[in-house]
Amino acid sequence: MIAVAIDGPAGAGKSTIARRAAAALGFIYVDTGALYRTVALFMLRSGVDLADAEKVTQALHGVNVDVCYAEDGQHVLLNGEDVSTQIRTPEVSMSASVVSAIPAVRRFLFDLQLSLAHKNNVVMDGRDIGTVVLPWAQVKIFLTASPEERARRRFEELQAKGESVSYEQVLEDVRRRDDQDANRAVAPLKPAEDAVLLDTTGFELEDSIAALLEIVHTRLEEEKEP
Repeated sequence: MIAVAIDGPAGAGKSTIARRAAAALGFIYVDTGALYRTVALFMLRSGVDLADAEKVTQALHGVNVDVCYAEDGQHVLLNGEDVSTQIRTPEVSMSASVVSAIPAVRRFLFDLQLSLAHKNNVVMDGRDIGTVVLPWAQVKIFLTASPEERARRRFEELQAKGESVSYEQVLEDVRRRDDQDANRAVAPLKPAEDAVLLDTTGFELEDSIAALLEIVHTRLEEEKEP
């Protein structure tokens, strides 16, 4: 099986770019962030204190996360309910960053991610795919952009959804999420040693996709060389 591991900070466009790249390659797209968001949604709905790792760990016994694929891509299921839309709120996003720092949560989702990669050619994105989940991936990319660029993209996305939020607040959220992800004790956000850095600051979406696909094709060709 072929695996393309894409890591990077929140708002770098990983999900959109990875989804489009997977379609172009004919691979399965695995949005691991959606899995952590799903766990976070369960905790929020259940009133679990996210700051209490022990309580979060105990609550995992009531969580079943699964994925399925339709024409529009990956859908994530929480105890049989499709929550693909409900997990995309700012509150769930910040909460996902908190629960993803808990070792028990990472172990809980690790097997699901690994199983998908062993059964399919995948483009998988997240925070530690190239460093922890799929260190054997043939292609590793660290996808990033400046905090200001990522905040602008997120702000425009939220505006398009009709949500009332300021650019300044979105930028603050992006910087806080960056700090959480980079400084957590478990699987902190960092590029794999052999990852290719792709900074899409100033790129249009199609340019970002093309740049990523060029990296993938180049790396796979290098894999074929004796």
